Amino acid sequence: MTTAGNAEPYLTIRPRSGWAALNLLEVWQFRDLLFSLAGRDLKLRYRQTALGAAWVILQPLMAAGIFSFVFGSVAKLPSHGVPRFLFTYAGLLAWNAFSSTLGRASTCLVGSSQLVSKVYFPRLVLPLSTLVSTFIDIAVAFAMMLVLMALYRQPLHWVILLLPVWMGLICCLAMGAGLYASALMVSYRDVGYIVPVLTQFLLYASPVAYALADVPAHLQSVYVLNPLCSLLEAFRGSILGMDFPAIGSLVYAAIVSILAFVIGAFAFRKMERRFADVI
Repeated sequence: MTTAGNAEPYLTIRPRSGWAALNLLEVWQFRDLLFSLAGRDLKLRYRQTALGAAWVILQPLMAAGIFSFVFGSVAKLPSHGVPRFLFTYAGLLAWNAFSSTLGRASTCLVGSSQLVSKVYFPRLVLPLSTLVSTFIDIAVAFAMMLVLMALYRQPLHWVILLLPVWMGLICCLAMGAGLYASALMVSYRDVGYIVPVLTQFLLYASPVAYALADVPAHLQSVYVLNPLCSLLEAFRGSILGMDFPAIGSLVYAAIVSILAFVIGAFAFRKMERRFADVI
């Protein structure tokens, strides 16, 4: 591409080899596209639905009601001094941030295949654009959490200020897995069937509607190898003022989450050169 009266190329696109740098500056230069894609996602998600954006609140409320009945009334698991519904809803807030980020990021390339195959832009823009809609959904659901806490007369604690830390680590973990899955899905559409199954399995293998203390003591050391375990417990503890996991497990979860994002991002960039040809 050249500009008028200037023979110098405005942009030169060259094939990469090996492990390409992330080049976040290039992503920043395409920030308008990123926000446009995020806005498109928000508009399309609830188009032609009777309740529209109300589903952002109704979905976690209904899920919290079902989980509260199953784990509270049927399984008789304790809620550790807080109302069962609040206990479950808080866990679902963190879980929904993880699952929605992973699900949207893993399918973003295949869902935008025409755009990928015809127009040049840093492909990292596509998965990152899904974070915007995830944050908006979580913000609306969190506002509902505050309303529920007022109704149940549950006090706020200063540790609620740590929520952005836990949310950031949860999104790092989900985005790292989503970046790797989306890159693989370009060549292997089987990934689109595997990710939802693994996500459903991980839902019950993570303390969403129950606490880590409810897991048998001899299994807890193995259980916390799942980084979501400590992050979900810390997220719920920050909202409801409950006990936090051990500092060692939190450090482990933080390291795994950051490494997952870095590895996923570099793997995405390494496989990026094949996207337009294969998709």
